Amino acid sequence: MSQPLNKLKTSPFSRRLSIAKTSLNIGKNWAKSSMSGLLMTKEERQIAKHTLMQEQADYLVSELGKLKGSVVKVGQMLALYGEHFLPKEVLNALHTLDAQTAPLSWHVIYETLKAELGEQVADFEIDRTPIGTASLAQVHKAVHKFSGRDVVLKVQYPGVADSIDSDLSIFKHLLKITNAVPQTKALDAWFEEIGELLHREVDYQLEAETTKRFARYLADDERYVVPTIYDNYSTNRLICMSFEAGVSLNDPVITTLPQDRKNALGQAAIEIVIRELFEWGEMQTDPNFGNYLVRYEDGIDKLILLDFGAIKQFDDHLLSIARGLISAGYHQDKQKMMAAMTGYDFFDQLNGKPKSDMAEVFLMACEPFAHAQALNERHSGHSTHLDEQGLYIWSGSDLYARVMNTAKNGMQSREFSLPPKEMMFISRKFIGAYALLVALDARTDSEALVAKFID
Repeated sequence: MSQPLNKLKTSPFSRRLSIAKTSLNIGKNWAKSSMSGLLMTKEERQIAKHTLMQEQADYLVSELGKLKGSVVKVGQMLALYGEHFLPKEVLNALHTLDAQTAPLSWHVIYETLKAELGEQVADFEIDRTPIGTASLAQVHKAVHKFSGRDVVLKVQYPGVADSIDSDLSIFKHLLKITNAVPQTKALDAWFEEIGELLHREVDYQLEAETTKRFARYLADDERYVVPTIYDNYSTNRLICMSFEAGVSLNDPVITTLPQDRKNALGQAAIEIVIRELFEWGEMQTDPNFGNYLVRYEDGIDKLILLDFGAIKQFDDHLLSIARGLISAGYHQDKQKMMAAMTGYDFFDQLNGKPKSDMAEVFLMACEPFAHAQALNERHSGHSTHLDEQGLYIWSGSDLYARVMNTAKNGMQSREFSLPPKEMMFISRKFIGAYALLVALDARTDSEALVAKFID
């Protein structure tokens, strides 16, 4: 773990000053490169440009990591979505933001806990070393002295909530300076969406209510565990909840489970995603592996769901379009898919080959949710991605790479524009689900997942 930070730059002025220094250093280095490049050959200039881009991207990410907060969160989101419009060097650097999350020193966290709990902070014996750190908060295990109950305290970094709007402005300014992303209305709309989501994510009373709501959704399903919220110790910036023991999805023991148990875990994990979208109309959009644990209890593997902060609620317009897309994907029907691709400018501006190319992308992305017969027919009678029981084999399907390559080829035939912002959050969740099920080496039943939602 990185060295703890003794303080955060939380005021808009101090954060802007830090970013201004970073921007100035980047500008100076680009200027020096431009001057020295006058004496180079074209090939030498290209190599020097890529080298400098990587150095500057690494430097930028290093400075952003020190700020924590929503600047880091936006960077992480760009790393997920930027494959079509960010330079490779910038992407490589942004993907390291998660690994660079340093904890905040105990004395700072304790002062924050005292500010939130007052005298009630004495009700707990709190571990000084966090069991989890992130861009917006960190988590400490504790024992409630009077009941002996193990709990966790999710405490938000001081000043983070108040700096969101300033942070978003800072990040947009940085992107403008580096010319890393096209400055379009679609990008502005995307930043507005990110801002709304972040403001929801730092409202811990809202997260507490969402956690209780999902607990009610899943109350009768023994495959899931949702932590219990303790309202008398929770505030706008602190959540006290039950400690739920389990092993990480990255734990080697998970890979040694029998295939049927891995299949059951995978089915439970992806079923949540489908029900969020088509049954409840709200989705936890953060696909981080750390948001899940596994516990073997009462003869069944249980999936522990830990985080309900990044919740996005969808309107009927989006849900109707999503149902049309998944229905076309279930039947692997290209004409039906092209007809379902409507309702947003991103779709309605597509014609001819670009629309046909994008329909291929969506059909491919829907493979895990396709009827076995339809998928076999699309693959000339036999799909290698299904086992003898008709279950989709996530590991080895190479689905993510195939979808990305097909999407890139399709986008070469038209001017790139960002997809609808709502769908970007959905795609983020499905990308995470794909990685999770590949890591589990799970095989899932599309009929059980989506048939009841198909018209």
